[in-house]
Amino acid sequence: MKSLCWKFPVAGAGQLRLRCPPRTAAVRYGYSPKCPTTSLRLPPPPPPRAAKCGGAWERSGVGEEGEKARVRPCAVGEFAAESGGKSANRSAEVVAAAAVTVVMGVGNRVLYKLALVPLKNYPFFLAQLATCGYVIVYFSILYMRYHAGTVTDEMLSVPKTPFLVVGLLEALGAATGMAAGAMLSGASIPILSQSFLVWQILLSFIFLGRRYKVNQLLGCFLVAIGVILTVASGSGAGHSLKEAGIFWSLLMIVSFLFQAADTVLKEVIFLDATRKLKGGSLDLFVVNSFGSAFQALFICLLLPFLSKLWGIPFGQLPNYLKDGAACFLNVGTLSRGCDGAPLLPLLFIIVNMGFNISLLHLLKISSAVVSCLASTFSVPIAIYVFTLPLPYLGVATSLPAGFLAGAVILITGLLIYAWTPSNGSSSASITAST
Repeated sequence: MKSLCWKFPVAGAGQLRLRCPPRTAAVRYGYSPKCPTTSLRLPPPPPPRAAKCGGAWERSGVGEEGEKARVRPCAVGEFAAESGGKSANRSAEVVAAAAVTVVMGVGNRVLYKLALVPLKNYPFFLAQLATCGYVIVYFSILYMRYHAGTVTDEMLSVPKTPFLVVGLLEALGAATGMAAGAMLSGASIPILSQSFLVWQILLSFIFLGRRYKVNQLLGCFLVAIGVILTVASGSGAGHSLKEAGIFWSLLMIVSFLFQAADTVLKEVIFLDATRKLKGGSLDLFVVNSFGSAFQALFICLLLPFLSKLWGIPFGQLPNYLKDGAACFLNVGTLSRGCDGAPLLPLLFIIVNMGFNISLLHLLKISSAVVSCLASTFSVPIAIYVFTLPLPYLGVATSLPAGFLAGAVILITGLLIYAWTPSNGSSSASITAST
């Protein structure tokens, strides 16, 4: 133990002790006739307390070089338990978010059909109303979250070029989808929509470097087959595809390519933002707000093309939008046949926003493929809901012939995708010291 000595006269002999509180190192002043000096001695440090793994620091003594500290090594069992708990919580969060996405997806599909009852002559107006509504609502929520401190200046300073590409991809997906949808039958579109899952797997493999297990690929394949059986069985979809021609079928597949690229790009945005924010998470309303703003911009640029697809001459577009607004508000002489407005269209827009938010949240905490599977699972449920007596829809539809078999295959595919093979137990030791 080192001692500090100062040479100055001391009257008499003896020993002086200064007692300190229990948690403070005791200090002892003493006089020795062999060394007429006063020495300062520090007692050895108390034994370290038991600490949680990696959560406490052990003192190694005090000397000329200052304090030194080291982290107690983690026990393998403690680390495994903590890691397993986090993994279980993460899985539960993904399952809950997926369930919410499925429910919102079913509501989105059903309410879209109900919203078109009063606006059956103005579907293009409904699409533009929803696009403008997204921009206003998303930016309003973003403004409130910014002033509440949830959204930071660092989040708002992320590069906007990816959001520009997101808006372009969404606009191109809408334009090509409308063009192909005008020429294809309703029964053939669900079959072609399964290319969306294939595009997502391929793009995430290329741009994210993601590798999929055999059970995941098999599960996705069974999900696609299940949707095709539940939707297209007994509807003559194969004959409809043959009549439409290969060009329009390929154009619809390209539209799903744009949509898949949009979702994968959003996943890339979240991953890049995590690195730039030093582990922080980018608020999803930043992505939704700027993405919707750029989408609205490109939709406006494509209005002449889009209006033509809907059979509306561009010169008559202002009058069309005016009549659509009158039907939506259910006022004026044009309100005949607009029963259910504006309640049904507003409900669709609200639920559609909720569906987009839940879908983006699921993508943020999992992956683009998982969000796609959750959205796909809502298809057969929505088909079943349409067999129920819903208001404004008249006679309920009957289930397709292969609905039950397709639903069983779809659920089997989801279970196979979610199943994780056991690779056996392995042990590891993590030690950190300074």
